[in-house]
Amino acid sequence: MNKIQFSIDCKYLFVILTALFSSYSIAQQKYVIDNSNNFWEKVQFGGGLGLGIGSGYTDISVMPSAIYNANEIVAVGVGLQFGYLNSRNYYESYVYGGSLITLVNPIPELQLSAELEQVRVDTRYDSNINRPAFSDSYWNTALYLGAGYRTGNVTIGARYDVLYDPNKSLYGSGFMPFVRVYF
Repeated sequence: MNKIQFSIDCKYLFVILTALFSSYSIAQQKYVIDNSNNFWEKVQFGGGLGLGIGSGYTDISVMPSAIYNANEIVAVGVGLQFGYLNSRNYYESYVYGGSLITLVNPIPELQLSAELEQVRVDTRYDSNINRPAFSDSYWNTALYLGAGYRTGNVTIGARYDVLYDPNKSLYGSGFMPFVRVYF
């Protein structure tokens, strides 16, 4: 009879503990219903500017972007890219295209990113002793996965193009450091 009573008592104790813990966990959840139209309050603008000038070399790039903060952890956005490269007596190149970006902040100081970039590259090579002038145009696709340290509106980190092919990619390396700023 004691075993039966102990079994019944354990069942009651289990039911009571389950009810207590489930009500505690429900109390910890935050239910926020936001009926306001604050889309633009969650949008941030930013991007990058680049300028490289050297002896016979020019590299100018403008990369505006905008992100929408879905919540405190996830943001999604789009970007544009325009670039001009010139190496005197060798080539002149124009790069333009766009990208889709996802940012995840599992903790405020850590930002993980995934960016799919599609750009058009139009290059005109000058003639020299070894070859005639010619031009080359192609699309380049890159998928960058990255991580960075975030403080306020600035993130400093590195990203890697998982689709990098040294024979086809736009850049000389799949690995790139970055500084990302959104206001």
